[in-house]
Amino acid sequence: MRPAHIALAALVAAVWGVNFVVIEIGLDHFPPLLFSVLRFLAAALPAVFLVGPPKVAWKGIVGVGLALGVAKFGLLFTGMDLGAPAGLSSLILQIQAVFTALFAVVALGERPGKVKIAGMAVALAGIGVAAVDEGASGPLVGFALCIAAAACWGVSNVLTRKASPPDALNFMVWVSVVPILPLLVLSLLLEGPERDLAALRGLDWAGVGVILYVAWAVTIFGFGAWGWLLRRYPASSVAPFSLLVPVFGMSSAALFLGEGISPLRWCAAALLVGGVALTSLSRTGGTAAAPEPVGRAEARV
Repeated sequence: MRPAHIALAALVAAVWGVNFVVIEIGLDHFPPLLFSVLRFLAAALPAVFLVGPPKVAWKGIVGVGLALGVAKFGLLFTGMDLGAPAGLSSLILQIQAVFTALFAVVALGERPGKVKIAGMAVALAGIGVAAVDEGASGPLVGFALCIAAAACWGVSNVLTRKASPPDALNFMVWVSVVPILPLLVLSLLLEGPERDLAALRGLDWAGVGVILYVAWAVTIFGFGAWGWLLRRYPASSVAPFSLLVPVFGMSSAALFLGEGISPLRWCAAALLVGGVALTSLSRTGGTAAAPEPVGRAEARV
């Protein structure tokens, strides 16, 4: 990869890692489900009028929109709202690589090789260490919701691979349209119209900035740049940069939010990142999978 493109890949990882700190700030302004609604609304408009019509079947867009937008982000934002730390959340979500590999066995007929199985075992050990650390210092409910969010991400990755979108940005913009109405209904039912209206009435420049960051910087710039890189370089050259996401996530959470990183959490990070690296970068035995220009990208933020 050219030096400028290496810098671009690292920048995308940094944007995605810092995103967890921005989410934490956003949850001080909005209820979690309403925050998710605003994120996707800002990502979809006006971009949906600029990227052209969808380039894959609607069933793929709707499936990924529900799994990624409604389930994954709804669970992640709620888990963080219940106390899951930003840095730990950025780390835990990387277990999606294990869920993706497991779901691909069932849905795509893939047969993981020995290295990939070993990577999954190492990553799961990292989750166990993180659970012990979180059980001693934080709420396990938020931790569990982040794991559930990673599982939903795995589902969306498999659905994305089946859809095989040729244009990552076009796909993500149209996927962003799907969750808006379901999340709004859930927010009204679970968070209540009074709480939602109070948050919207209290909207300030900090709240606007948070929404624009998660919608434009993370979704539009992040996925657009990642898709651009994947069209020019092999996935094996680009994908390793995604392992920097929890590094940026944990360090930015420590810097801006004052989150401590215990020795157990460092151990969990080493196990998880190492296991995810083995799981994501090892070759799959048996049936070859279709290329996934978006799946690897969307699994990181």
